[in-house]
Amino acid sequence: MPALVHRADARGIRTLTLDSPRNRNALSRDLMEQLHSELTGAAGSEDVRAVVLSHTGNTFCAGADLTDPTSTPEALVRLLRTIVELPKPVIARVDGHARGGGLGLVGACDIAVGSVASRFAFGEVRLGVAPAVISLTLLPRLDPRAASRYYLTGEVFDVAEAHRIGLLSDVHAEVDTLLEGITDALRRCAPQALAEAKRLVIAEVLAAFDREADSLVALSSRLFASDEAREGMTAFLERRDPPWAR
Repeated sequence: MPALVHRADARGIRTLTLDSPRNRNALSRDLMEQLHSELTGAAGSEDVRAVVLSHTGNTFCAGADLTDPTSTPEALVRLLRTIVELPKPVIARVDGHARGGGLGLVGACDIAVGSVASRFAFGEVRLGVAPAVISLTLLPRLDPRAASRYYLTGEVFDVAEAHRIGLLSDVHAEVDTLLEGITDALRRCAPQALAEAKRLVIAEVLAAFDREADSLVALSSRLFASDEAREGMTAFLERRDPPWAR
C-alpha cells in the first residue's frame, strides 16, 4: 500500500501530511486507515505534544472518495472521533481547498488555521446527498445561520467567511507564520493540563457523537445508495450538470 500520510517530528510537534494527489487527498479507505493509525501512534507517544494535520498540493481534502466503494461513513465517524478524543491538541493547517468530508476533518481539530488562498464548500447537496456525518464535528462549532446557508446552497466561501462563521480559528497570508506562533504557545503548556483543558472544550462535540452518530451513519448510507445520489455523483465524475440543475 502506498504511503498516503507522511509523519514528521520537530520539537514535540508531530505533523501528519495528507499526500494523495491522485484524488486531491480524498477520504479513501486507505487514507483514513493510515491517518487513524498515525493519530493513534501520536496519542501514545510521550514525545508528541501536539499534532498538525497538513497536506500536499492545493487541496487540504476533497471530501469523500467517490471512486472508492469501500470508504464508509462508519470509517469516517471513527476517524473524526479519534481526532476529537486525541488527548493532545490537533491543529488543521489549511493552505488550499477543502470540501465536504474535508471540512469534517477541519471541524474535528481543536484549532484550525487557513491561508488567504483557501476556499471551502459543502457540496453534498449538489451531488444528491447531505453533509450528514460531518455534522458531528461542525454543527457544534459553526454559526447556525451560516450553516443553514452553506449546507443548503453548496456555495463556495472564502477564508474570511470561514473565519467569521467559526470554521477557522484564524487566517494569515502566510499560514506557517501563524502556525508557528500557535505551536510555540502549546510547547509552553503542561501535557496533563492540555489534556484536561481539551476535555472541557470537546464535551459538546463528543455529546453529539454519542447522541447522533448512529442515525447520521444510517442517513448517509441511505442517501449514498439512492438513485438521486448515483446520478449526482456520475454527473460530477463526468463533469456535467445533473438533471436537477437549472
